[in-house]
Amino acid sequence: MNEVISLAHGNGGKYTRILIKELFYKYFDNEMLLDGQDAAVFENLEGKMAFTTDSFVVKPIFFSGGNIGTLAICGTVNDLVVSGAKPLYISAGFIIEEGFLLNKLEEIVKAMGKACLQSGVKIVTGDTKVVEKGSVDGIFINTSGIGSIIDEYEIKPIESGDKIIVTGPIGEHGTTIALERYDIKLKGNFKSDCAALTPFIEKLKGHFSSIKIMRDPTRGGLATVLNEFTEFCRLGIHLFEEDIPISAEVMAANKLLGLDPLYMACEGRMVLVVKEAESQKILESIQSIDQGKQANIIGEFVKEPQNIILIENYFGGKRVLSSLESNMLPRIC
Repeated sequence: MNEVISLAHGNGGKYTRILIKELFYKYFDNEMLLDGQDAAVFENLEGKMAFTTDSFVVKPIFFSGGNIGTLAICGTVNDLVVSGAKPLYISAGFIIEEGFLLNKLEEIVKAMGKACLQSGVKIVTGDTKVVEKGSVDGIFINTSGIGSIIDEYEIKPIESGDKIIVTGPIGEHGTTIALERYDIKLKGNFKSDCAALTPFIEKLKGHFSSIKIMRDPTRGGLATVLNEFTEFCRLGIHLFEEDIPISAEVMAANKLLGLDPLYMACEGRMVLVVKEAESQKILESIQSIDQGKQANIIGEFVKEPQNIILIENYFGGKRVLSSLESNMLPRIC
């Protein structure tokens, strides 16, 4: 193959076939994809299904803890997991800028293949387009995913007293992207939390009757997810600041940048609302997984004040955690 992507790689001819067979098939190897048809064909699946789609335009394309390919697979897998589904099949569409380095594309595709193996999903169909230099910022990826709902999981009404659990330290992805995009050098181990949430689903399925809702706090972070919860349950939330897992490094970096880690994107965390009576058992199940060792109960739903999130610090002072009104950091996923 040539050393860079050319428009010929997107014209459907010889070089397109080379790209598909020598790169995509190499890392996305499975019988359904290798069949080479215009659509993936699979057996009719029983029960409820989940279907999601997302596009990824992250900048920079490569970052500590992953790259746009890792993010594309984990992002789609995680949307299925928090819907109570076992991820099964994924499609991948690439829009690549002319001149993009082939070894960089291979690094991205290899990361996607690795993430698929770790998540137990298969890329079964896809598409590649190449556009003129300057039309795209390197590479954009679109993925769609199909999963099977586990044990008839469904969202349940949130009630006063329900507890809120977050599965790990927040704000790591958004903070890492901000520092690397603007080439800000700080001491510390800054790394995206980008990871698939699939290890949690097996642990949590036995608790589905006590889990009200699950979400992944991507764009807008933890604060945005919690504000969305209050919008449809007509309850308030009381958070305890000292119980929210945030690393000292992330906290310091955001203070320097004038940003708030509560609004910074996560790409490997889950927020759960659970029944109070089962909250400790559910927390212990999450903490039994390496990825969830720092999980914690961070607050609860309250009747008053309605639709307001109050966050209390260790001095007893409280402030309102409002909805995000401005774009803190674009292109984080």
